[in-house]
Amino acid sequence: MARSARKKLTLPDLAAMKARGRPIAMLTAYDASFARLLDQAEVDCVLVGDSLGNVIQGCDSTLPVTVDDMVYHVEAVRRGLEGAWLVADLPFLSYHDRASALSSAGRLMRAGAEMVKLEGGASVASVVHELVLQGIPVCGHLGLTPQHVHQIGGYRVQGYDELLAQKLREDALALEAAGATLLVLECVPSALAASVRDAACIPVIGIGAGVDVDGQVLVIYDVLGISGGHAPRFVKNFMAETDSIEGALSAFVKAVRERRFPGPEHSYSGP
Repeated sequence: MARSARKKLTLPDLAAMKARGRPIAMLTAYDASFARLLDQAEVDCVLVGDSLGNVIQGCDSTLPVTVDDMVYHVEAVRRGLEGAWLVADLPFLSYHDRASALSSAGRLMRAGAEMVKLEGGASVASVVHELVLQGIPVCGHLGLTPQHVHQIGGYRVQGYDELLAQKLREDALALEAAGATLLVLECVPSALAASVRDAACIPVIGIGAGVDVDGQVLVIYDVLGISGGHAPRFVKNFMAETDSIEGALSAFVKAVRERRFPGPEHSYSGP
């Protein structure tokens, strides 16, 4: 298949999108074929997520995913990707100290990632700082953090309590101060997400965090309606609006850029 020329997106490009108020469209991918389709749909960022544990491996959480698993899928996606910025998750227990974080992130970067994503706030700020010092761009992840599913009591909305909301804001600023240049907020009330977006200088990408952030991310299988089981509230099946995968991906990108997705029905209000 011939590949159309596409300008390679960079980290400064993503920062400029926030400055201009131009929403960032982000989707997951786990193989070269879907990576090519995402490039054709002009998705801005592609995430090789540890969500592969759920949608590829059939696990009930992301905890079994290993660095070896992530490297395999990053390499595959890299081969299919041309223009989008490529982010890869650091899996469970792969960044608990300086040495493990550098080793794990180094493997993902050598496999083709351009940025690594990790879960946690101020508690991982020192790890973020060390990675950035070594030239590794870092994306933070706050709110519902799937690697902490047993600790937080399941997959539920975070930040309803004002004390927890304030902690989340402080964690976001701690990650930014440590050098993180992108932040994902998952399953938090829309007003809280908007306040984090306003306070942070870095782009804030939402998933179940309302429309008033700098961009949106979903798992590609959710966008295509093939995840199976009960879909979270923040999911929209874009295949219901079209008769092709390409059409669904383009519809997602268009809806994000026009701030038509997520709607109130995909978002969470305050308590």
